[in-house]
Amino acid sequence: MPTPRPAAIALATLLCLAAAGCSEADSGSGTDGGKAPPTAQGAYPVTLKNCGRDQTFDKAPGRVVVMNGASVAEVSTLLALGQGDRIVSNQQTYGMSEVPGRAEEIKDLPTGGVKPNDTFDIPREAMISLRPDFVLSTTSYGFDAKNGFATREQLKAVGARTYISPEGCGQDNLNMTIDDSYTLLRDMGKVFGVEEKAEKLVATERQNIADVANRVADTKKPKVMVIFSNMTMGENDFSSVAAHGIYNDILAKAGGSNAFASASKTSFADLSKEKLAATDVDALVVVSYNDPDPTAYAKKLLKEFPQWPAAKKNKFVVLSDSMYLGPSNDMAVEKIARMLHPDAF
Repeated sequence: MPTPRPAAIALATLLCLAAAGCSEADSGSGTDGGKAPPTAQGAYPVTLKNCGRDQTFDKAPGRVVVMNGASVAEVSTLLALGQGDRIVSNQQTYGMSEVPGRAEEIKDLPTGGVKPNDTFDIPREAMISLRPDFVLSTTSYGFDAKNGFATREQLKAVGARTYISPEGCGQDNLNMTIDDSYTLLRDMGKVFGVEEKAEKLVATERQNIADVANRVADTKKPKVMVIFSNMTMGENDFSSVAAHGIYNDILAKAGGSNAFASASKTSFADLSKEKLAATDVDALVVVSYNDPDPTAYAKKLLKEFPQWPAAKKNKFVVLSDSMYLGPSNDMAVEKIARMLHPDAF
């Protein structure tokens, strides 16, 4: 996700906080332990334009590295498309998932023995030693030399293609919407030769979201606060409050609105306790990023602001990966809608 940065350490990888190219470099294949990746059925070559760069694939990548980025968008998309066997190093995890079995599936992926740097991601030297042929990053942050990472040029030189997820060409994807999740799925479908599967996933998710949106179309739009639990990204007490991005699109489809959309011009707002106390919050969405007990955080927050309508009605829901870029936004839409408008279901 690019955007938050975990706990007081600049999670220069949280939401700042997948598919890349073969014409720019040789397409490596092979995986650790001699385990062959699944055979791709797509038509090659495939070319994608990614953040101003053409990335051409002559075949499906076989040594995939997924950078952290405080996201699980890329790894979840690859798993949803059945491409987990191609991953030689994954650094993404939320510790939980709305998709049954997904958190465990992510946990079982190889890390490549990488020792993360101070921003919880793969240092330049470690990246090169993994011998990747495809590297995915949530935002351009993951390829910035100033952050100690291998650049796209350096990776190209060693035969690796690179991909930055939709709306991640900068380092703050505040314009991200649910459609970007579909773009990520489709791009990865093309890269790995599973376009038909990607289209089926997109169609199913679109229909699920449309069904929920229709149920709540004529309802009042409660003001919702979206906050990452126990995470510090700024100087104030509450610096992980979502202001813009995919969160707002999800809330709108679920029949709600963001109580703090005007509090910042970036993806996240850095707010004081006084600002929160002065705002009417009708409902609370707590997003867990490797938090062992996000429900306790939600209850503590409601207790701290008893004047909120959300506190008086105990209206909250805890989510994780479905609230961000990835193949399960429909689950967030439905869970939030059921919390906000139970009578519609």
